[in-house]
Amino acid sequence: MAISPLKAMNGERVVVLIFVLRVLSSLPLALLPHALSLSLLSLFSLVVEIRVDNSPSLFKTRPGASSGIILGAVTLPTVMLSKLIQLSRAVSLQQIEIGELEHMTMQFWAASACSCGVLIFLFIVTWCAANKKNPHFSCSVWDAKFSLSCVILYSAVCCISLATISHTGFNTALKLLWLLCHGFATVKLIQHLLSTFPFCASIGEANLVTSGLVLYFGDMLACTISKVCRLLIRPELVSIRYGIKRSEIGIVIQGVLLGLLIFSAVFKFLIHLWEYFWGANNSESRERKEIWRSLIFLTSLGFIMIAVAPSWMMIVLDFDVHPVLWIFQFIFSEPFKRLSLCIYWLVLIYASVLRFYNISKNSKIERILLRKYYHLLAVLMFLPALIYQPKFLDLAFGAALAVFLVLEIIRVWRIWPLGQLVHQFMSAFTDHRDSDLIIVSHFSLLLGCALPIWMSSGFNDRPLTPFAGILSLGIGDTMASMVGHKYGVLRWSKTGKKTIEGTAAGITSVLAACSVLLPLLATTGYVLTQPSLSVSAHFDLQKDTGMVTNKSFPTCFHLEAFLKGKKFIY
Repeated sequence: MAISPLKAMNGERVVVLIFVLRVLSSLPLALLPHALSLSLLSLFSLVVEIRVDNSPSLFKTRPGASSGIILGAVTLPTVMLSKLIQLSRAVSLQQIEIGELEHMTMQFWAASACSCGVLIFLFIVTWCAANKKNPHFSCSVWDAKFSLSCVILYSAVCCISLATISHTGFNTALKLLWLLCHGFATVKLIQHLLSTFPFCASIGEANLVTSGLVLYFGDMLACTISKVCRLLIRPELVSIRYGIKRSEIGIVIQGVLLGLLIFSAVFKFLIHLWEYFWGANNSESRERKEIWRSLIFLTSLGFIMIAVAPSWMMIVLDFDVHPVLWIFQFIFSEPFKRLSLCIYWLVLIYASVLRFYNISKNSKIERILLRKYYHLLAVLMFLPALIYQPKFLDLAFGAALAVFLVLEIIRVWRIWPLGQLVHQFMSAFTDHRDSDLIIVSHFSLLLGCALPIWMSSGFNDRPLTPFAGILSLGIGDTMASMVGHKYGVLRWSKTGKKTIEGTAAGITSVLAACSVLLPLLATTGYVLTQPSLSVSAHFDLQKDTGMVTNKSFPTCFHLEAFLKGKKFIY
């Protein structure tokens, strides 16, 4: 029997839809096609989630977790649409070029294509499974018709929107092909992820990870193709123009991640090659084999990270020096501040890890609560750096992500002599959410704090945007877990463990933190030090009347003038 979407609504789905509606209510009329596409994507994901939750388990997902399909499907498109709203304000204020807005528009449609491709795949899989189980299956015809209508209407809206930012029909067809490639790559990647790492993630989490990877590396590929075409052909004859002006730090982070991706594939190939030609008939001791494997690991890693990845960086962005030397020059351009910050981080990490590692082995405190102390540690580490050294923090996040990835590769492959030690250490902080195959908790915390900062680079007229991850994870998530674990009674859904009391505590704590942080940002001069947050770029200060005229949009720059006793005219 078909289940009505209205009857199947639970607290988690309601919260997601309210969040989407809040973003849609802020859209200008120029982004109406994007609003329609996001609405269709939300409805389609709701239908698919209901079907998957009421079908036999078809995938080896994380035990005890809800599917989270609607959350995983709409998160990236909604974030991209929010950034698109912000950039549309910047265009009207003539703060950015129209090309940057077009680039973000393509990013929005690429994120939507990734989510739509996964939803179509999930719907087809559940439909085929239901038909196989019951050949006379016909109870979900309404679902099929509704889903097909959403996909067709979504495709039509996408074509119309892309046609408005393309000069020729060929450009529109090329962009549609590019979006199809995103959707296909995401489907193949999520299949590989769920089969290679079973019981490590829910479907929504896997969708979010795979869509983000495809979107990120797709952007790198398009940027590389555009740059190579301009290098091989005379620039005035090339009509390909992709992307925006990129910072050195952004290119360095992309290059490092690209190098680690290439390294994983190269190392796996070299190991198979070594075992085939030399290791199969070798009677040497196991310890010697482990040493040889470690040497192959270190050699290939060093070559790719020192030669291959920097070569890509120098092609995409014209560095005056080798990127590794540029990193040292950047750090030592303000040696006292940045090296002092590094020492501060190392002291905090050493003290907290030493303390909590002993507690995890000898105490009966639940692991989920123990890990929340690291969320509070993230606030102590990243909040001062974000206020006083935001660019250095960008680079530090990239370095930390690279270190985490290398350590996880060492742990998974058991690279001598650190593999077993890293595995034992990381296992002390895992719970039911992690598995022996892959541990993702530290990645979630790091990326949760870093992504809002990375995505707010460039034009940003909301000073609290970079702090979103630190506040929500470091304070909101910690308070929600502690209060929900100790005092939570009313649950959002029957299958999930999230409680209404925990959610209320998380929201209240974040609002309280914002009320403290906003005056702090004003007194430290953070607003005035950010180029896109400069009050002079948006306001005409009239000294004789003491009034501030906003010529376009009221923004949070009003805080600065409010603290100075100014009045506003919109």
